[in-house]
Amino acid sequence: MMSPAIPYTRDLVLVGGGHAHALLLRKWGMNPLAGVRLTLIDPMVATAYTGMLPGHVAGHYPREALDIDLVGLAHHAGARFIRDRAVGLDPDSKQVRLAGRAAVRFDVVSLDVGITSRLPLDGAAGVRAVPAKPLGPFATAWESFLDAVKAGEQPPEAAVIGGGVAGCELAMAMRHRFAGLEGAKPRVALVEAGEAVASELPRPARRAIEKALGARGIAVITGTQVTGHDGSRLQLADGSSLPAAFIAGAAGAQPQAWLAETGLALEKGYVRVDEALRAVSHAGIFAVGDCAHLDHAPRPKAGVYAVREAPVLFDNLRTALTGEGRMKPYRPQSDYLKLISTGRRHAVANKGFVTVSGDWLWQLKDRIDRDFMDKLRELPDMQADLPETVAAGVGETLAPGAMPCAGCGAKMGRNTLLAALDNVPGRHRDDVLAGPGDDCAVLKIGGAQQVVTTDHLRAFTSDPGLMARIAAVHALGDIWAMGAQPQAALATLILPHANRAIQSDMLAEIMAGAGDVFTRAGAAIAGGHTSMGGEMTIGFTVTGLLDRAPIRLSGAQPGDRLVLTKPVGTGVILAGEMRRKAGARDVAAAWDSMARPLAAASQILTPHARAMTDVTGFGLAGHLMALLEASQLSADLDLAAVPLLAGARALSAAGIRSSLWPENAGIEGVVRPQGPKSDLLFDPQTSGGLLAAVPLTAAEEVCARLEAAGETAALIGEIGEGPPQLRVS
Repeated sequence: MMSPAIPYTRDLVLVGGGHAHALLLRKWGMNPLAGVRLTLIDPMVATAYTGMLPGHVAGHYPREALDIDLVGLAHHAGARFIRDRAVGLDPDSKQVRLAGRAAVRFDVVSLDVGITSRLPLDGAAGVRAVPAKPLGPFATAWESFLDAVKAGEQPPEAAVIGGGVAGCELAMAMRHRFAGLEGAKPRVALVEAGEAVASELPRPARRAIEKALGARGIAVITGTQVTGHDGSRLQLADGSSLPAAFIAGAAGAQPQAWLAETGLALEKGYVRVDEALRAVSHAGIFAVGDCAHLDHAPRPKAGVYAVREAPVLFDNLRTALTGEGRMKPYRPQSDYLKLISTGRRHAVANKGFVTVSGDWLWQLKDRIDRDFMDKLRELPDMQADLPETVAAGVGETLAPGAMPCAGCGAKMGRNTLLAALDNVPGRHRDDVLAGPGDDCAVLKIGGAQQVVTTDHLRAFTSDPGLMARIAAVHALGDIWAMGAQPQAALATLILPHANRAIQSDMLAEIMAGAGDVFTRAGAAIAGGHTSMGGEMTIGFTVTGLLDRAPIRLSGAQPGDRLVLTKPVGTGVILAGEMRRKAGARDVAAAWDSMARPLAAASQILTPHARAMTDVTGFGLAGHLMALLEASQLSADLDLAAVPLLAGARALSAAGIRSSLWPENAGIEGVVRPQGPKSDLLFDPQTSGGLLAAVPLTAAEEVCARLEAAGETAALIGEIGEGPPQLRVS
């Protein structure tokens, strides 16, 4: 007897990807609570780890070493990841308001949204002024500034506003990084409104930091405030000025402004929580990390407290969701070991009244930081155990290298599909002008021509809104490839088992995401069908209208140039994300590419294209071979000209493959060199670009117009005489 599917009955929403939530996701993945739909909301797909930021600024760590992969952690925890910024929370309606989409409902919510640094001046022309928090945008701005310095576009001059420990670390890190640049004459200043830097430390530790600042030639200005910037120099209240092309704001913590409008009890803008980390004013709301104020034991803002809050938060959220058991108290330590980097591989350590320094302390800090990051990266494989006895072949099918993919990677291969279509029964109709083999069926209705197509995708993200947008763009691809105007859509949805409230939320998110895509395309959602199942699948049947002859696969001519409008690599990136091998930013870039409609590209290509298709599950090579077979021609493809998504080549070189890749790679008629980029010609694409054969005389004009419209415009090959063959060089 089969076990019943456990429905979602409670929504747990994590707002913010701070350190406590990152650790909670890791632990949740190892011990999830059945019946809970877990959601993580953050505008960034990767968040920067506080402890390693000064080391990155100093040049000891590459940017990727800082990144806590929120996409991978959410996948591990079985959570849907919503890439958006929270701008409000309504405790009464139990909704988190977002900047870019509809509000998200919760039964229980936890806030870990961090703080921002105060920056007491506006950015002026020629200067980059950036708060030190949030860390991710600061790290990006610092890397961009360094590039400008290396190119000779900016002088190596920086100032840090705020002389606390964090500001001191940043100033010393900047000075060290500048010193490593060839021919640089660095100047770094530290400005503190108070009378001393590192005033939160005991005197011996403060003296050690002051000594390190002096030894590194950093100008320390205390007892004055910043008043402005004239484009090249920082103006101070005492009438003096400092050269500064880059300004870091580390002058004290500020809470997220939107917290003031939530109605929660606050302390100086921070959410007041009790010893269970619950908001003192509202049930079902928790807060951790820098955005929380511990009513029972106030502490300074420090990442070490967030890390130690994580296991308590994990237990108490489960208690709140089940209604069983007692809340556990969080009792923060009274003091902790502070390891303060001094730019080079050297650190000052302080706890209580004990202060020591040395290179070995930096090595200790480095090991602690790397161990923390390894814990969040080396996630255990939580694949369910198989029954003791299974049918032959089950183990091979579920092997890590053969796990079934989602998106277009879940489709049947081209050879299998063609064999099935050869045996399709039916009768000829004069009003059906095109059918199997073309992108759409073409129907004659009175004096008009209508095209119709259908497609559906097994979800590769548990964010219904994002998945719906991509599925809608993907289904419309066939319409745009035919040169038709989208008309109407019918939805076919399979949603995970859930209670009525969560079902309603999922459906609303899907229809909002898809509705936006279809509305912008000029089509209406005319209805559809829904059912419940084991996992989310979203599909659409779409119709379009033709005011000209349809663009089919069979119209290419010798000498035509091949134009491709999106980079290749979604299949390998989605397969890599399933295996936790793809970088979070690469996954996000793939999402953005898949969600990009083809309307503008189709409008530019349609007047010129002799043959056109959209590149989807059969891969670039498979869809191009279909065009060549229909046209009875050959093609020469320039492999170097094929654009790739970031990260795709590296994953291909590492042997990552979509589960559909082997069958795609088995198609006949392709002559190619071996290698990771060549392998990507068979990568199944979800919502890929348009592939068009255009006359040589129009190719440059078409590409120029595509680029002017912000589209990818790659000339990747040329059509030649038959028989059908694809030659790759």
